[in-house]
Amino acid sequence: MLPSVLKLDVAEGGSWIESTFRFATKELAGRHATSPAMLAKLAEVLFMEAVRRYLSSQPPAGNTWTAGMRDPVVGRALGLLHGQIARRWTTEALAREIAVSRSAFAERFTRVIGEPPMRYLARQRFEQASAQLRDSADPIVRIAFDIGYESEAAFNRAFRREYGVPPAAWRREHMVRKA
Repeated sequence: MLPSVLKLDVAEGGSWIESTFRFATKELAGRHATSPAMLAKLAEVLFMEAVRRYLSSQPPAGNTWTAGMRDPVVGRALGLLHGQIARRWTTEALAREIAVSRSAFAERFTRVIGEPPMRYLARQRFEQASAQLRDSADPIVRIAFDIGYESEAAFNRAFRREYGVPPAAWRREHMVRKA
């Protein structure tokens, strides 16, 4: 759910971030007995700060899953959906996995996220597919399979309905040019 790279600007973060990095450097250089445990905790704190800053920089519409993560039921569902995006999910199967009734789960998910679970999943699948189309040279059939389609033809039809053009044409328009 996070980008592949998080950047934590030392200058933007105030003196505590810079001093934390300086301290970590001294610990590494000194090879103290407590260094590995201490460095692990420092890395965790810096990671959490990078995630916090990333999330606060996102527009409100892009932050729906963070709201969902605060809700224990919806948070578990989001973890399952994002962790197994290609699985043939139904609202009923997802509710069963998190041990709540289908109707209560569907209502709660829709209230917290702003759309029904399967519509959310479809949107996430297309976002993943469009990112793969743009950023990789993976064959379209592979991308279709990765996001849960059993055939390239079905993926092509669904992608065209969503974006107005087939995946190959979309890729040509949006492919990241690598130098």
